[in-house]
Amino acid sequence: MREIPPFARRFFDPEERLFRIGGGGVGGKALGLLRAAAVLRGQGEALAAAGLAVDVPSLVVLGTEFFDRFVERNGLAPLLDEPPDDRRVAEAFHRATIPAELVGDLRALAELVKVPLAVRSSSQLEDALGQPFAGVYGTKMIPSNAPAAEQRFRGLLDAVKFVWASTWFVEARAYLASTTHRGERERMAVLLQEVVGRRHGDRFYPEISGVARSYNFYPTGGARPEEGVLDLALGLGKTIVDGGLCWTVSPARPRIAPPFATARERLDGTQNRFWAIHVGAPPPHDPMAETEHLVQSELAAAEADGALDRLASTYDAASDRIWPGLGRQGPRVVDFAPILVHRELPLVETVRPLLAACEAELGAPVEIEFALTLPPREPPRFGLLQVRPLLVSDDEVEVPEEAFAAPGLLLGSRAALGNGQRVLEDVLYVDPERFEARRTPDIAREIEEHNRRIAATGRPYLLIGFGRWGSSDPWLGIPVRWDQISGARAVVEASLPGMSPEPSQGSHFFHNLSSFGVLYFTVSPQEPREIDWAALAALPEVASTPHVRHVRAAPPFVAEVDGRSRRGVVRGAERGA
Repeated sequence: MREIPPFARRFFDPEERLFRIGGGGVGGKALGLLRAAAVLRGQGEALAAAGLAVDVPSLVVLGTEFFDRFVERNGLAPLLDEPPDDRRVAEAFHRATIPAELVGDLRALAELVKVPLAVRSSSQLEDALGQPFAGVYGTKMIPSNAPAAEQRFRGLLDAVKFVWASTWFVEARAYLASTTHRGERERMAVLLQEVVGRRHGDRFYPEISGVARSYNFYPTGGARPEEGVLDLALGLGKTIVDGGLCWTVSPARPRIAPPFATARERLDGTQNRFWAIHVGAPPPHDPMAETEHLVQSELAAAEADGALDRLASTYDAASDRIWPGLGRQGPRVVDFAPILVHRELPLVETVRPLLAACEAELGAPVEIEFALTLPPREPPRFGLLQVRPLLVSDDEVEVPEEAFAAPGLLLGSRAALGNGQRVLEDVLYVDPERFEARRTPDIAREIEEHNRRIAATGRPYLLIGFGRWGSSDPWLGIPVRWDQISGARAVVEASLPGMSPEPSQGSHFFHNLSSFGVLYFTVSPQEPREIDWAALAALPEVASTPHVRHVRAAPPFVAEVDGRSRRGVVRGAERGA
């Protein structure tokens, strides 16, 4: 694999898209993009002939040596010995002085770039672990459009310091503690990457953001795992990676919609807001806020921008039908039908061979992130933003249909994720008698409290709750971050009316579940064996909070998932072993 060339004080170079500043490592994200660039050099013309031209947006990576110097010269290392406090860490990093050797190149970059930038982490340990730290570290989107280069330079400095600080935030430290590299010190490279998008008034965003995987952990509608899965959203990819509502299909079967029972359910279960970078008058200065320069808007704003024309359909309440296009009055449904059904754009014809090429390059199933712009009088632009490997377990576990009728069963699911077996004495569950959807943020904090206490003992546990875990929308499920459940080794999602969304496999939360081999069970009233709540209530209690109980089973429970059939059970260890 070729080296990343040094930054020669140019950025938008059609011949060379990746540059580096400084020594040390460049981290997992940068290496993934370097390999993606190699794929495009070898197969870019073939991909363009089959679908769309693909490029890696221009970027500069700051080597890990600058992080090391920044920490050492500003005496920041003692912060790691203090109780985790994100605000305190962020403020200390913000006050600190950037290494003088970096200033000249960053000033030159600020002179060159007058379009939005994504300032992203590129972790050194994630490359060593083979476990991408998806969403664990900070990303800051900046407009980089101030008229004065000095203002753009200051904004760039603030963003770099924020990403460096996120290395020591609570979530990152908890994530690292749950890996085999516990106790090692992270070294962080930083990517400064062009944002793929177009300006619409005070907003800058791509018409389409997507996350595609070459392996589908959760196939529906007759799809097979090896066909992969594609998540699409209007606007910035934050909607997808934060677990928001998006449109999910198999790249091999793009015309088959997600399994909504009615047209109204499809309307309610699809994207209704989108993220963009605010490029108008600067907001109040808050360098410690990750979303300082982001704005979330209603679909009507995108329609006024002309961004929905090739992405949406219209719901007709009188007939309870979805009509293609925007020619009728009614709520818009972001279902990408003009592209996926009517093939106005060769999107899947681009994604499928791109996934295959990246999988061949990395030698493993992969996940890619991309963004697509659709200018009215120019060719579409497909920007490849990230490539990372997926960990797919090859444990041989068989869960036959008869397992659902076995005695001593706590729960059964035909919609289980992952593959393997976990033996678990401890169970953390949301009490169904006390659960209220409006209290899900409180429940997330209670779970964090229990997780911190249990993790200190090193005991893995089974986690049971309602709705989509990790959702950014508290009305869809319990909005936990990964660090708040880092000790869980099996997770159960119990469905409730109005709270049974399809999981977004492109979310960072979902990626971390699969990277750590966490088994995931979806249990609905239609499943063969619902959760035996009475059995849980009878177990001896270790601790409790207003909505959550920690109980212990002796003998322990055994959680099993057969990844081939997607059948999974949690059973008592003394039975069926």
